[in-house]
Amino acid sequence: MKKLYCFDFDGTITYKDTMFMYLKFYDPTKFRLQFIKHVPLFILLKLKLAETEKVKKSFIGSILKGQTQEKIEKKSKEFFEHNYPKIVRENALDFINNMDRSNTKSLLVTASLDIWAKPFADALQMQLVSTKAEFKNGVFTGNFIGKNCNGKEKLVRIKEEISDSKFDKIIAFGDTSGDKYMLKWANEGHYQFFH
Repeated sequence: MKKLYCFDFDGTITYKDTMFMYLKFYDPTKFRLQFIKHVPLFILLKLKLAETEKVKKSFIGSILKGQTQEKIEKKSKEFFEHNYPKIVRENALDFINNMDRSNTKSLLVTASLDIWAKPFADALQMQLVSTKAEFKNGVFTGNFIGKNCNGKEKLVRIKEEISDSKFDKIIAFGDTSGDKYMLKWANEGHYQFFH
């Protein structure tokens, strides 16, 4: 039986949202300053009066734009080493470690940026499907390649990733409304399964 596993990352496999954690880890002083500056935007976001992608791009860009890919990757490795596996839910890790990997494809599907999600995907032996950071001449532009990988976009990207592959069973795990399309599409959609 050929299986496809799709795991959301933040909140599903981890206890916390890794975006704020990573940005704070990258530059604590800049993070505090930009967080305060972005509070009005975060409030508008909560009230659904601002676009998630725009606010996210603005906040991430305010800290990482202009940074070299080399420095970002070094910091991402340090961030991973500092937080893995302690930010990962134990029962999620047990489940992943005990999965039958034969005839199975596993995807880590996340709105988080590939910048800091990639080391986690590698450690969990999953292919990463995420929001992609744009680099030009080895420097982060502050932009994304394509859309923010959330909601409907998660499903679009999963389908791109699996292409014409056929699976007997598709099992998905998520914990927010951003995962609903993925969960509905799967043969088995598990909501907050590891909580």
